[in-house]
Amino acid sequence: MGFNEVISMIQDWTLKITILAWAVVGLSWVIGWALRGAPIPIARFKRIGHGIVEDAVVAALWLALGSTVFYLISFLAESFLPPATINVTVPVRVR
Repeated sequence: MGFNEVISMIQDWTLKITILAWAVVGLSWVIGWALRGAPIPIARFKRIGHGIVEDAVVAALWLALGSTVFYLISFLAESFLPPATINVTVPVRVR
């Protein structure tokens, strides 16, 4: 496994995990607001919903910062890659 393959594999994993994490943040945001705004006369549910919304905001902040750091690391790793060599061979003719 070459250096290019390792970098592309790490970028692929980072992208997939980041998409999954954003989906979880969005889901928790929706669930939190649903609990907070529900017409349930129990204040405990509303406090739980408020806590979930706050956690989703903090998670979104850390996720944005973390994905930026991973992007910068992958950008720097790609910029330090050695230049690619292309081997050109003459086609063989069979008579």
